[in-house]
Amino acid sequence: CTKRKDKPIVPVFRVEKVKDYTIMPNTHLRNRQLSLRAKGLLCQMLSLPPEWNFTLQGLAYINKEGLDAITTIIHELEQAGYITRNRIRNESLRHTVLRKIQ
Repeated sequence: CTKRKDKPIVPVFRVEKVKDYTIMPNTHLRNRQLSLRAKGLLCQMLSLPPEWNFTLQGLAYINKEGLDAITTIIHELEQAGYITRNRIRNESLRHTVLRKIQ
């Protein structure tokens, strides 16, 4: 893993989804710099369909952790270079944060 502007460059993940199973590389699971919570959330995100809306609220809704915990984990994954953040405005003109897995 190389670095660019103090952020590691992580290769793009390709996963194979076969009816109730997700096949993914072990790269992030073996990264000792990631917390166990970050590894678990990334695995969950990789298992979701590509059209799923990756908002902080959506991730908090499908997990036991609350919005603050999800926000902390997402920030860790972003800092490690596993996801990028894109902001869009929804109908009420409030920012909604979307996450894209690299």
